[in-house]
Amino acid sequence: MTESIAGISIPQTPLVAAATDLVRQGTDDLLYHHSRRVFLFGALQGERRGLAPDLELLYVGAMFHDLGLTGPYRSSDLRFEVDGARAAERFLLDHGRSPAEAHKVWLAIALHTTPGVPEHLDPEIALVTAGVETDVLGIGYRDLDPVRIAEVTAAHPRPNFKRQILAAFTKGVAHRPQTTFGTVNADVLAHYDPTFVRGDFVQVILDNDWPE
Repeated sequence: MTESIAGISIPQTPLVAAATDLVRQGTDDLLYHHSRRVFLFGALQGERRGLAPDLELLYVGAMFHDLGLTGPYRSSDLRFEVDGARAAERFLLDHGRSPAEAHKVWLAIALHTTPGVPEHLDPEIALVTAGVETDVLGIGYRDLDPVRIAEVTAAHPRPNFKRQILAAFTKGVAHRPQTTFGTVNADVLAHYDPTFVRGDFVQVILDNDWPE
């Protein structure tokens, strides 16, 4: 039977079921419910923009987008977005999706904290970011029907979400502060880690090895 939330049908396929199981088992309630909301809000924003994404790919992108903040996925010294992107790419290839499709989801996850770029790319890439922006930043919140927003949050609640997600970001990147250079997570560490020293783009240019 098709699962529908706020008028958005969640594909009932083995790929979607496997993605749900992996993320449900590998994350806590905070990131699980957030990731499901990202899919739903991304799909709702897609309706508003007249986009027609592959819902399976959008779902995997949404469900894996913060996986790099969790457990073994956060053990690298890469940007957390790249960790999640790599995990999703492997997952899709293992489940028979094409390299081009897997790379599209890699981009959707890798770019989801890079504003101003994803909306110009494929619908799946644009809408992972749109879902994140709606759920985390409130961008596009007022563009959606309040009734449909209420249906999404009834299915996937967000108690104390703002502070909880900031804590998750901090925990996921505190051991690799150098990866936040030029990203939104530099702001997170500047707020929550008293030892953090923000990289300065201007100073990098002025102090590099070129004589002029």
